Amino acid sequence: MTFKKCTSCNAPLADEGWTDFVCPECGEMIYRCYRCRQQSLPYVCKKCGFRGP
Repeated sequence: MTFKKCTSCNAPLADEGWTDFVCPECGEMIYRCYRCRQQSLPYVCKKCGFRGP
């Protein structure tokens, strides 16, 4: 079984409030936990290196 993890903090996405979307540069899936979303912590796409808020 594969668990999804937050792209910013690497926390497992078990709680409500997380989201996923595609990287605007390469289309790779980005996962964000509730805490990182609320605090607008940056993320880096693991495939292409795109940085976002």
